[in-house]
Amino acid sequence: MGIHIIKMPDIGEGIAEVELVAWHVKVGDMVAEDQLLADVMTDKATVEIPSSVAGKVLALGGAVGQVMAVGSEVIRIEVEGAGNLKQESAVDPAKPEQAAINSVANAPAAVAAPAPAPPTPAKAAAPAPTATSGTNGSAAARNGNGAKAPAALVRTPGDKPIASPAVRRQAWDQGVELQFVPGTGTAGRITHEDLQAYVARAAQAQPVGVADQRYAQRLDEQAIPVIGLRRKIAQKMQDAKRRIPHFTYVEEVDMTELEALRVKLNAQHGKERGRLTVLPFLVRAMVLAVREHPEINVRFDDEASIITRHGAVHLGLATQTVGGLMVPVIRHAETLDMWACAAEIARLAEAARTGKATRDELTGSTLTLTSLGALGGIVSTPVINHPEVAIVGVNRMVERPMVRNGAVVVRQMMNLSSSFDHRVVDGMNAAQFVQKIRGYLECPATLFVE
Repeated sequence: MGIHIIKMPDIGEGIAEVELVAWHVKVGDMVAEDQLLADVMTDKATVEIPSSVAGKVLALGGAVGQVMAVGSEVIRIEVEGAGNLKQESAVDPAKPEQAAINSVANAPAAVAAPAPAPPTPAKAAAPAPTATSGTNGSAAARNGNGAKAPAALVRTPGDKPIASPAVRRQAWDQGVELQFVPGTGTAGRITHEDLQAYVARAAQAQPVGVADQRYAQRLDEQAIPVIGLRRKIAQKMQDAKRRIPHFTYVEEVDMTELEALRVKLNAQHGKERGRLTVLPFLVRAMVLAVREHPEINVRFDDEASIITRHGAVHLGLATQTVGGLMVPVIRHAETLDMWACAAEIARLAEAARTGKATRDELTGSTLTLTSLGALGGIVSTPVINHPEVAIVGVNRMVERPMVRNGAVVVRQMMNLSSSFDHRVVDGMNAAQFVQKIRGYLECPATLFVE
C-alpha cells in the first residue's frame, strides 16, 4: 500500500490561491477514480476537484472556508501500489505539518498495538449497581449512592402543598403552582430540589395549556462562518461602497403599452419563438440609450485614473441563487433581438442557479441590470458592480391611478431605481440616460426602429 497526494491544481489566469467551499468526502471514505472530492472558488467561479486515483481517504488538506495556495496538498489517499509520496519524505523534520498528517494517517495502527489494561478494583465494582435490575438499582443511579430515593407524594385535589417560605417565594418568581409539584420531603414537603426538577421537566415537555411557546424566551444563538460565494459578495459590496460615491436616481415608467405588446407577441409567437418577459425589452432599451450616452457604458480604473469607454454592451444580469447573488454577463447585448435576448437570459440564469456558469460568463460586464421581480418594492438603492459606473434597478410593476388627458385612468406603473458613480457620471447625464430608457419603454414601437 502507498500514499497518493492530490494537490491544488493551477486554475490559470494568474490565480495563486482559492477558497475551499465544500468537501464531498471525509476521512475513512473509499473513493473511486474521477469521483468528486471538493469544490473550490475564485472570483465567483466554482471549480470541482476530482480524484485521479481510487483508494481510502487518509487526511483532508484543509477546512471549509480556508484559503489554499495553488500547489498545496488537498487530500491524501491510500492506494494500491507505491503511490506518489516518497518514503524518505514521509516524516521530514523540516515539515512539521506533513509529519503531523502522517502521524494521523498511521494512527489506527498505533492505537491497535497496546493491549487493553485490566480494570482496577474500584472501577470494576462501579458498574454493579447499574446492572442491578429493580427499583433499588434505578434509585441508586439517581442519587449517586446506595440509598433509595424517597418516594414523591402525589396530593389529591384539595390538599394544600407543604413548603417553606423560601420555596414558595421561588415558585412565585418562576410562575409555578405548588399544587402540581410532587414533594419528596417529610410528610410530602416540597423542597428546592423538587421545584427545580419540576421546572426542568416542564421545560422539556410542555403540556397543553401550561405555557404559550409563541412567547417563550429564546437564548439560542448560532455562529455562521462567512465563506464561499457569500464571502465574495461581502468583499465585492464592501469594496464598491468604500470606493464609489453612489447617488441614486428614481423615475416612474408607464408600462401599459409595453405590457399589451408583450402579451400580444407571446400569443402570436410564444410557441415557436419562446415567451418574452419584461427583461428583454429593458435590455434593448438600455442598449439604445447607451448609444446616445456612451459615458454610462464604461469601466473606471480609479487606481490608474483611466476611464475605458466600451462600444460593446456586456450587460451583467444580477441573478439570485441558493448560494447568493451572482452576475452572469449577456455579452454583446447590442446584437440580440428580443427573442435571442430572452433565450440568453434564461440560459445564463439557469447556469448561475445550478453552479455551471463559467468564469467568462461571470466577468467582464460594462453595465448591470438588477431586478427583484414581483418582490421589487417601490424604490431601491442598487450597489454598483465595481469597476462599472452605473446599475439600473427594476422595481415591482403595479396598477396605479394616473391622470391622462384630464381623466383619471388605471395604468401599469413601474419605477426604475438607478445608481451611478458620481466621480464619473454627473447628475444631468444620469437623468438623461434614465429618461431615454423611459421613453423607449413607454413607446415600445421605438425599440424596433433604428
